[in-house]
Amino acid sequence: MASNKKVLVLPGDGIGPEVVGEVRRVVDWMDKRRHVTFDLSEGLVGGAAIDKHGIPLTDETMADAMHVDAVLFGSVGGPQWEKLDFGVQPERGLLRLRKEMQLYANLRPAMVFDALADASSLKKELVAGLDIMILRELTGGIYFGEPRGIETMPSGERRGFNTQSYTESEIERIARVGFELARKRSNRVMSVEKANVMESGVLWREVTQRIHDDEFPDVQLDHMYADNCAMQLVRQPKQFDVIVTDNLFGDILSDCAAMLTGSLGMLPSASLGAEDPTTGARKALYEPVHGSAPDIAGQGKANPIAEVLSFAMLLRYSFDMGEDANMVENAVANVLAAGFRTGDIAGPNDKVVSTTQMGDALLLELDKQSA
Repeated sequence: MASNKKVLVLPGDGIGPEVVGEVRRVVDWMDKRRHVTFDLSEGLVGGAAIDKHGIPLTDETMADAMHVDAVLFGSVGGPQWEKLDFGVQPERGLLRLRKEMQLYANLRPAMVFDALADASSLKKELVAGLDIMILRELTGGIYFGEPRGIETMPSGERRGFNTQSYTESEIERIARVGFELARKRSNRVMSVEKANVMESGVLWREVTQRIHDDEFPDVQLDHMYADNCAMQLVRQPKQFDVIVTDNLFGDILSDCAAMLTGSLGMLPSASLGAEDPTTGARKALYEPVHGSAPDIAGQGKANPIAEVLSFAMLLRYSFDMGEDANMVENAVANVLAAGFRTGDIAGPNDKVVSTTQMGDALLLELDKQSA
């Protein structure tokens, strides 16, 4: 069957190839059992690209990423590349993809599966049933603002400086994504900034409120300072549905929310660009939140669930295949409920399975759902 679902697969380094390999098995299963075919191509990124080409991302791979419907990413990095110059380290490949694809909206869900509620560092009653989405603006703010640098002042003392900067249009587009997401969830948005001490926060609050009043009055909108949001995430996390925030605060708050779930190995993410005015399609990259975990790479210990859930996000947001995404997510929930655990989510009395065994269990569960 011919397919127009073009996906570039970039396994990367460390455990990346292992977890991506389990997603490929799910893709093969969908081809055979759901008659849904994907046109997969594969490229090198990060340390793997450095070893072969001397740089973390070639122009050719970048061009491939610009001409597919979605990119499925594994992980990058490892100790063997840590002493390279900053500009050619493995992570620069991912940053180039985000920049040139203009992926401004980073979606990081934090969901606690019933079977793993005890794995959280918080009390079970605080996290059981947790399902929140943190929407982080990804291409603006203090990480990209100018001027920036390290200078020597006339006194001889050195000063490091960065600029927190947002335009109205940057705030408008991320706010719209947040409100659109909320309409498909529980219809609630919490906009997070520091309007009490930062002018950029004042503008963020004003613009978000205007977009709400003019375009999304049916969605509940509240505002919260970032420091209070961090406290509330560990105090009463289920009060949130969609949190919309800037690059810096999103970076911090999403990692805080990640640990509510008990393991970084469980968390997917999506980074989306602007809608094409003709087709409505968005450039998109999907990746697990976890890193390359070089200490367990190649040992069959990696948890593939975050990569599998990233693929489910790919189905939902790039191809509008909500039913298939639900199947994948339900398979994960049922496998966990049946007691399958990789080492990162195993308790003292749990039986630990390998990466491939977890993949086997997911495929068997998908078979049950499609029977």
